[in-house]
Amino acid sequence: MPSPDDARGRLRRNLEEEGDAYTGGENHPLEAYAGAMGVYVAGIAALSAAARLARRQLPDPSPWDVVLCAGATHRLSRLVAKDPVTSPLRAPFARYRGVEGPAELEEDVRGSGARKAIGELLTCPFCMGMWISTGIAAGLVFAPRATRLASATLTALACSDLLHFARVRMQQSAGE
Repeated sequence: MPSPDDARGRLRRNLEEEGDAYTGGENHPLEAYAGAMGVYVAGIAALSAAARLARRQLPDPSPWDVVLCAGATHRLSRLVAKDPVTSPLRAPFARYRGVEGPAELEEDVRGSGARKAIGELLTCPFCMGMWISTGIAAGLVFAPRATRLASATLTALACSDLLHFARVRMQQSAGE
């Protein structure tokens, strides 16, 4: 009968072989992504346990809540992933490349393993969206009024951004 250490070693080798077959030698931190998924799932489990222990009722989101949360998720994910002011959060994981758009930076992810995986999360508004929307959902369970206020504020900011873009487009059209 094989020892637990032998079984773990065999499992680890199999996982490494599968990872190598998947990545084809590219710098793709599969283990770090698995770790990030583990952190996410553990966070959901902890939030669920805390809600149950606190006897918090799950909200029944209205369509307005969904629109509000969508706007807030959109704006906060871009704020975290692209805004110049939040670049110190991304600096250990990314390299500044320049300006990408109005009030947004272009950055390249650097490093390998966990550093690269965190960099990809922090520089990608689409990736950040999942984590942020989960945080907003948790806020609706534990602090619904404050979460709705914060979400309304971020959604107003997103709408303001759209109005800025519309104004610039109209000014460009008028000048042509």
